Amino acid sequence: MSYELLREFCIFRNIDIRFNEPMLVHTSLAIGGPADITLFPDEPSLPELIKILAKEGIPYIVIGGGTNILVKDSGINGAVIFTLKMNNITLNAERSTLNAEAGCSLQKVISLCVDKGLSGMEGLAGIPGSIGGAIAGNAGSFGYEIKDVIKFVNLLMPDGNIKELSASDINFHYRNADIPAGSIIVGAVLSLKKDEPFEIKKRVMEFINEKKSRQPVSKPTAGCVFKNVEGASAGRLIDEAGCKGMKVGGIEVSRVHANFFINTGSGTADDFLNLMDMVARAVKTRYGIVLQPEIKIY
Repeated sequence: MSYELLREFCIFRNIDIRFNEPMLVHTSLAIGGPADITLFPDEPSLPELIKILAKEGIPYIVIGGGTNILVKDSGINGAVIFTLKMNNITLNAERSTLNAEAGCSLQKVISLCVDKGLSGMEGLAGIPGSIGGAIAGNAGSFGYEIKDVIKFVNLLMPDGNIKELSASDINFHYRNADIPAGSIIVGAVLSLKKDEPFEIKKRVMEFINEKKSRQPVSKPTAGCVFKNVEGASAGRLIDEAGCKGMKVGGIEVSRVHANFFINTGSGTADDFLNLMDMVARAVKTRYGIVLQPEIKIY
């Protein structure tokens, strides 16, 4: 396939387009084979870009910060759309609302909230990735979830139109959100509460320090590998099943938090998947519980 129409459009709209780009440079795990095409559009270019991909019969996925995903060693067929350039933030201090495009860094948004005295996202401090990814996975920690501050989510629908859904229109649940099939999160309006910046910053720092003490935040990981189960954390179950320090190839179960797998430097996606299988079997053998992946696998 020549991708000529796609190339021309990207040149016209100044979209960075790359071919056979290794995904390992775009994921927090530093793992992943090549994607046929990678695209870095801004939001105004996205509707037409989607139409061209559909016209050319090119399948695509959308990725934000690449922090809670595992890309297989064989890579990705079709296109990967990165939202990194969709990073505008508009603040309405009077209404305590913030409009963030999907590619905005979650931590950048939290930092802005601290500076402007807007509370509600403190417990998400230290979670890597983008606003779009956080919404799609209903990111949460310390009793906070991003759904709690969502007012509206803006979606690019398959027909090219933008649709605004309120938080009540979306079925948010544990580490997931029921986003309409074929749609792309392009931004969201967050509703926050006014508070003293010093108090907000104090809470943020407490949560970050807690994360540093309990999670391998400086190591290449994909965040939590498995979802918690009702009444128990996946990390505790994995730990009690004797899996801490278990290793396959270059991937190791963290000795700090057993629900984090670390790429020690030479890890592959196959190593990661094999270790997931071993850990899941160990937990099932001990507790009869089937762990479900929290990370997305491509």
